[in-house]
Amino acid sequence: MSTEAELPAYSQPFLPGAIRELSSVGPIASITPDWAWGGSTGRGVRVAVVDSGVEHDHPALGGMVVGGVAVEYDESAEYNYRVDPDDPPSDLSGHGTACAGIIHSLAPQAELFSVRVLGRDMLGRAMQFAGGLDWAVYNGMHVANLSLSTSRGEYFGLFHEIADDAYFRNVVLVSAVNNIPGPSYPSLYSSVVSVAAHSGQDPLTYYYNPAPPVEFGAPGVNVRVAWKDHQVLTSTGNSFAAPHMAGIVALIRAKHPELSPFQVKTVLWACAANVRPAAG
Repeated sequence: MSTEAELPAYSQPFLPGAIRELSSVGPIASITPDWAWGGSTGRGVRVAVVDSGVEHDHPALGGMVVGGVAVEYDESAEYNYRVDPDDPPSDLSGHGTACAGIIHSLAPQAELFSVRVLGRDMLGRAMQFAGGLDWAVYNGMHVANLSLSTSRGEYFGLFHEIADDAYFRNVVLVSAVNNIPGPSYPSLYSSVVSVAAHSGQDPLTYYYNPAPPVEFGAPGVNVRVAWKDHQVLTSTGNSFAAPHMAGIVALIRAKHPELSPFQVKTVLWACAANVRPAAG
């Protein structure tokens, strides 16, 4: 059974001033959404949702949650965390299921993996987050959605190292920027696709920001999302913009598996709604 509800909106939005017309030239100008993802369903692509877990049997996920792990804080472990099987995958709060549902709505044949690093209160330790991200990088994922972050400066280097590992292992990291103004990691790293929310409703319409650090704006305002216990809610936040981009990345990677993360980001830039081929 599904229910409708409103969740509080806490969002540092993709500012309208960032949406201005940009021009593309040369061969890049010939890259179109149809070339990039037309006809793609995400088949063959594995997407990790690093979050509060994913409710494996939620009807909005179409049976595409194929595996999961839970990352628990453990002071006795070498890196202060351990990775346990989560079979079948579960969600402690609903947030991860919301992100997974958005990805599935765009890339219905992509395989979803639940990487639970947050608890019922949506809190978790930075080392759990790092452990979950590291698991995604080294366990065959093609895309990782990160609708969470840390703002603690002492973890800048650790997350930068993991983001570099992802880049060189051909894993595209898609990260929401913090809903509260201020630096957050890993969204600030150049190897990561960083995303904030805009108010549009077309799931395939996104914009490029010519003045990063946040690079892309995707739908994230009053979004209908799946939630824990087979619910459906309406909510707002950068958390829900990131999986829109992760879903598009999954479509691109399925159609063009030869592309590197750098090339995927170039395709995203070329296909942004505010980028047009130069006249002449």
